Amino acid sequence: MKKIGLILGAAFLVVFNSRAQAPLFDTVTVFNSDRYGYASTRDPAICITPKGTLLAFCEARADGPGDWASIDLLMRRSTDGGRTWNDTVVIAGRETGRPTSNLTPLVGKDGAIHLLYYRNYARSYEIVSRDDGLSWTPPVDITYVFDQFKEEYNWKVIASGPGHAIQLNNGRLIVPTWLCNPDPKIKGGHRPSCVASIYSDDHGRTWKRGAIIMNTSEESPNPSEIHAIELEDGRVMVDIRNESSRHRRMYSISPDGYSHWSKPVFNESLFEPICNASIERLSTKKKNGKSRILFCNPDSEADTAGRRDPSHFKRVNLTLRLSYDEGKTYPVSKVIDPGRSGYCDVVTGKDGMIYVFYEQGERFNSGTVPNSVVLARLNLAWLSDGKDHF
Repeated sequence: MKKIGLILGAAFLVVFNSRAQAPLFDTVTVFNSDRYGYASTRDPAICITPKGTLLAFCEARADGPGDWASIDLLMRRSTDGGRTWNDTVVIAGRETGRPTSNLTPLVGKDGAIHLLYYRNYARSYEIVSRDDGLSWTPPVDITYVFDQFKEEYNWKVIASGPGHAIQLNNGRLIVPTWLCNPDPKIKGGHRPSCVASIYSDDHGRTWKRGAIIMNTSEESPNPSEIHAIELEDGRVMVDIRNESSRHRRMYSISPDGYSHWSKPVFNESLFEPICNASIERLSTKKKNGKSRILFCNPDSEADTAGRRDPSHFKRVNLTLRLSYDEGKTYPVSKVIDPGRSGYCDVVTGKDGMIYVFYEQGERFNSGTVPNSVVLARLNLAWLSDGKDHF
């Protein structure tokens, strides 16, 4: 009887695993400009709470599609893995003529969800939820941490994200950020710029500045939107948007996430269309047998439809890549959306589910103003064409 039970148990596991490993890919529209009556809904950010709830955020630009528009910050919640979504909530309301922007969620191991955003690219605020995103604390002005940079860099523009930040295994909160001291003759300028990080060792009660990672230079002008990942050995790597004519992403590594950054170098495996991107860990060798890191951005260099513009690489052909060597190379890639696409944010669930939250479509025939923000739900079996399973 015991032998029969073991056989039945083994058979159940085979059936269960075959179902769990079947390729899965689907999409759902979370925010849409026409539905809400905005000029554009864009700049996605997403996080997943310890309870498995997805919190999706975006900028809803009211009186124009530009970065300096009057902007509402929106949020929706999903408790079923992104299949369905609760009603839209305005998480921070617009101020006319003073953009509200650059949502940066960070989920702590204690369950607290920290959300940073910016007013007029000059003031930074933090709100916190301790009930899975159902309610939020009043905003706290944390611009003081950016003022610490002024001894070294007299910024006029600040922002982090858009896209999620991280907590290290040692508990430190790391928020990569960029700063800009633009030409005063250019209104609303975001150039020239530099990148750095801010961090907290007391669960966000206080914040400190890190070292400047990279200034603008002739070789790699205007570094800006930047994202971080913790490596298996505890070091922190940042992936950096830049405007180099080489059109390759850049990266730098720090032992602690805020100091002693290595000289930024180009990653020849990753194309740079001059657009925000996302980097996220799927698994570790210690816990899951393999190190797996995901990277996503519009790879218009590989676009087979020939939609490249020689003066500005178009934002098309959103591609998800997979690395097994801690982000050095990305041998696996799959197109998420071959059409118009842009900014994206990637998070992963404990069950290995991958969520790619990205800009889709086009408004005003601009090439850079999306119509919707869409969630793609997929698994490793789909990404690897069945060659790898979580």
